[in-house]
Amino acid sequence: MKTANYTEGPIGRVEIVPDFLPAPQDLVLQEEEKVKVTLALNKSTLDFFKEQATHHQAKYQRMIRVLLDEYVAHHAVPQE
Repeated sequence: MKTANYTEGPIGRVEIVPDFLPAPQDLVLQEEEKVKVTLALNKSTLDFFKEQATHHQAKYQRMIRVLLDEYVAHHAVPQE
């Protein structure tokens, strides 16, 4: 992994945040009850998912769904 060197003065408080999002190839599983929604995406985003889905022989909508599920699982507040 490439690191950056900053030499022009202080940059303030820095916090390294772990990458919790799954790689594209990890977005091809998981099943749960589905609810249909309409969602407008940037063309470049949709093109990325379609390309990755083709590469991994998967469905791009499932990959997007799993990505959102992972995001929610990471950030959801546990219900008591």
